[in-house]
Amino acid sequence: MVCGTTSDAGKSTVVAGLCRLLARAGVSVAPFKGQNMSLNSVVTTEGAEIGRAQWIQAVAAGVEPETAMNPVLLKPTSERSSQVIVMGRPQKTRQAADYQRSKAGLVEIVDGALADLRRRFDVVICEGAGSPAEINLLDHDIVNLGLATRGGIPAVVVGDIGRGGVFAHLYGTVAVLPEELRRGVHGFIINMFRGDPLLLGDAMEQLEAKCGVPTLGVLPYVPASPSTPRTPCTGWWRPSPSATRPRGPRSSTSSCCASLACRTSPTSTPSSSRAVSPSASSTTRRRSVTRT
Repeated sequence: MVCGTTSDAGKSTVVAGLCRLLARAGVSVAPFKGQNMSLNSVVTTEGAEIGRAQWIQAVAAGVEPETAMNPVLLKPTSERSSQVIVMGRPQKTRQAADYQRSKAGLVEIVDGALADLRRRFDVVICEGAGSPAEINLLDHDIVNLGLATRGGIPAVVVGDIGRGGVFAHLYGTVAVLPEELRRGVHGFIINMFRGDPLLLGDAMEQLEAKCGVPTLGVLPYVPASPSTPRTPCTGWWRPSPSATRPRGPRSSTSSCCASLACRTSPTSTPSSSRAVSPSASSTTRRRSVTRT
């Protein structure tokens, strides 16, 4: 299991990379995340909805994305509520506290989905959610170390050094865990490192001496993301807009529209038969917006 000190520590990318590495070595591998909270989802060939990250990880593993890889998907509808999707099918919208109370009924479903994948694949790489050190959410855990402990799965914890304080994050994560969960953490990974690794000195050895967990590796910062583009597209021709999309704080699967912002085309100016004068182009844009 790949856990993280925080959200966006790089768990999804590490899992995708491991899936790809093992697939290239001829290993039958599948990704798994018991519970994902995301507005970005994908519909599988079986007509079920799963998180986009698990879909990408399955593609990296060279296997067909399926429901069992993400049995519970939460799509936020407000600051305190989410639509709950179980095994790819919408259930109901629940308030956060109500959902926490209902998680006991999801343990068997999530554990069963994981067991199903483990029967069919040589390796299943699990991804945690948020941080396993959220000690207020340990009861009926279906995504972090509680799940790993029930399944006898070793875990690593990824920390993003770019946020600052990575050694405190890693140490603090295991320090607040109950002993039965702490035993499941077998290593740390430092992610998003920029610069000279020699500057780390013996910090990793000091960290292991303090908490007993070794640092297994340091991963470099990679600007490109395998999921949602974080920077505008560059170097591509942008024609007059022919489509618009309303933006909202909780727009579902908005990343599917990313291609509308970047249309591949020859970098040269369009042919004269399609060239439009600046004034005409402006008029066309105004009419397009009016029609929309």
